[in-house]
Amino acid sequence: MTGRPDGDGRSDGSLPPGRPGDDHAMFSALLEDSAEDLYEHAPCGYLSTTLDGLIVKINTTLLEWLGYTSGDLVGRRKFSDLLTVGGRLYHETHFAPLLRMQGEISGVALELRAADGTRLPVLVTSTVRTGTGGEPLLIRTTVFDARDRRAYETELLRARQESDRERERLKRLNATLQKTLLPPTLVDVPGLDVAAHYHVASADEVGGDFYDLFPLSAGTWGFFLGDVYGKGAAAAAVTSLARYTLRAAAVYNPDPAAVLTNLNTVLNHEYHDQDPRFCTVIFGLLTPDGDERGFTVGLASGGHPPALLLRADGRADYLPTPGGQLIGVLPDAHITTTTVRLDPGDTLLLYTDGLTEAHSASAGRRYGDEALLEFTQELAPTTAHDAVAAIRDLLDTFGTGVDDDTAVLALNVPRSTGDERK
Repeated sequence: MTGRPDGDGRSDGSLPPGRPGDDHAMFSALLEDSAEDLYEHAPCGYLSTTLDGLIVKINTTLLEWLGYTSGDLVGRRKFSDLLTVGGRLYHETHFAPLLRMQGEISGVALELRAADGTRLPVLVTSTVRTGTGGEPLLIRTTVFDARDRRAYETELLRARQESDRERERLKRLNATLQKTLLPPTLVDVPGLDVAAHYHVASADEVGGDFYDLFPLSAGTWGFFLGDVYGKGAAAAAVTSLARYTLRAAAVYNPDPAAVLTNLNTVLNHEYHDQDPRFCTVIFGLLTPDGDERGFTVGLASGGHPPALLLRADGRADYLPTPGGQLIGVLPDAHITTTTVRLDPGDTLLLYTDGLTEAHSASAGRRYGDEALLEFTQELAPTTAHDAVAAIRDLLDTFGTGVDDDTAVLALNVPRSTGDERK
């Protein structure tokens, strides 16, 4: 009599092919592999050595990596013999002594030399096997193939070195571009001492600060100092446009307010319909007073921090150019003007807001206008070069607290020998 199938099974009680039971049986068969087979064909290398390093057992995986047979190494070579020259030195001076002291050492990067002379980067973990009384018996070592990791680290190092080289090239390019946006030297104005300084906050980006001093007709001179919004190539383009526009406008009409009005028209027309670009500027016209050894200075400001006047008698204060609109934002900008006389011993100091907005670690806040005023009050009276040197030292005290470029321009009417005696 033929047996009936029971459920999904066959008449003989076995499960049909392709059923979950087959997978289970296959998995069970894999688990029945001998421990020796698991040792020999593990995905990592295994070897055991005596306490002096003589190899007494090594698995097939490591033998295949190195291209040796068991007879080549077991009882004949020490583990250190498989290392490169540098690896053997490290093993003797660091690895082995630490292993004896600690009983275990793990994750050490070494290189093994294969039978054909090639090098195999590996990560090594060794443990001292002890007896029931705690006495050391042998050393068991696990070896992991680190070729992929070494290739990754090599590629990572190469990419980092290339990135460093690219950054250095960018720094050189930025430095070169920055120099083109500033006058190489300031012109010599008879009867006037001039000094300037440009503090770069970051070598990775071109700043937008600028200044200049240049001759005009009829024995007058123009000067300006400004700050373009933003950084990088776009800001550098606006800086270049602003510098040359200011010089050209001053030749056409040297009146300070007219000069800034012209610049406002150019920037507003050039950038109004796309990415808005604007700047703050202070422009001045120097007119010598002849035998009186002084200058009349006409100033116009478009949203720029007010200039400081350091008098020969020790007083110092901001010049009254409050308000004023950013240059380039509106078609018709409101521009503030003032006139001041520079007598012997007087110093006019212009700066960009990178100075006052620098973070002072000692005060725990931005440096600010009041602190700068107090600083210059202690300086007065001073010379152009001494004033700029003092500001330069002040910027250095901020360290990384200066997060924006800073330009400084100082104009001083020198005292005569007779004035100094008085």
